[in-house]
Amino acid sequence: MGLMESIIARAKSNKQRIVLPESLEERTITAADKSLADDLADIILIGNRQEILAKAAELGLKNIEKATIIDPATSEKTEQYAQLLFQLRQKKGMTIEKAREQVLDPLYFGCLIIKSGDADGQISGALSTTGDTLRPALQIIKCSPGITCVSGAMLLITQTPQYGEDGILVMGDVAVTPMPDAAQLAQIAVCTAQTAKSVAGFADPRVAMLSFSTKGSAKHEVVDKVVEATRLAKELDPSLKIEGELQADAALVPSVGQKKAPGSEIAGKANVLVAPNLEVGNIGYKLVQRLGNADAIGPILQGIARPVNDLSRGCSVDDIYKMVAITACQAMDAK
Repeated sequence: MGLMESIIARAKSNKQRIVLPESLEERTITAADKSLADDLADIILIGNRQEILAKAAELGLKNIEKATIIDPATSEKTEQYAQLLFQLRQKKGMTIEKAREQVLDPLYFGCLIIKSGDADGQISGALSTTGDTLRPALQIIKCSPGITCVSGAMLLITQTPQYGEDGILVMGDVAVTPMPDAAQLAQIAVCTAQTAKSVAGFADPRVAMLSFSTKGSAKHEVVDKVVEATRLAKELDPSLKIEGELQADAALVPSVGQKKAPGSEIAGKANVLVAPNLEVGNIGYKLVQRLGNADAIGPILQGIARPVNDLSRGCSVDDIYKMVAITACQAMDAK
């Protein structure tokens, strides 16, 4: 069974409640229909019931009536959610009037459903920007305990089974924080290892903190940052298997790892890679994807107390379906 098939099977084994707020978007509602047909998750759609069912009929979809459809304009919980939003944001200048207006936004409404314990995760981005997806998540659901920055991980399924976990690697941050400081980089390491467990199913995440230096082979302030981040990550999670700083070949290739970092339990055996900044992470995964013909799945947002994931506006129905399964696996672990 391949990685994605394994993720889908785990999602089906313990169905989670996943909110899709962009309910009239054609790819989203089609992915919702497929998710419902396959019993992948309990789908919650935000919007007017008649409009959603009419859109489903127009597209020939047969399963949308199995979804929970909630209209913020008529829901009996809308005022409760508005009061919750007011309580959460009043110190930031939120008024109850503004909360009642903002709660009608499907992206805010979905996050309030999750915050209230009535759903487990949310996916948007087929229509919305990353900022629009993240803003309500950070204002309402907030970051996980001990975490102050959001990051994005990528699952890389390569054709080189001698590396990573039978050719599978998890890499972060590839999507969110441009220039993390040492504390943020440590958080990214902990979160990426957690994603490796909850989504990729790694029983034993082995984290390499990447740099252009291996164990002091070069001196520079950016190397010092990686060394400090490694130390801080160990404080955040003493059980974490992590090593840094390591060059990419020292992290992945056993013979190189043994030579450059003798005695390391991570060097040459890493299955989780943490880039020193977003520029490196984003460029790195795309090189692996294009030149190495690897499958890249994600980015998977991490660091939020309950999973909220962002889609590319160029996403396909299959991309959304896969993200439903990924978000479900994250949600199981977040409980």
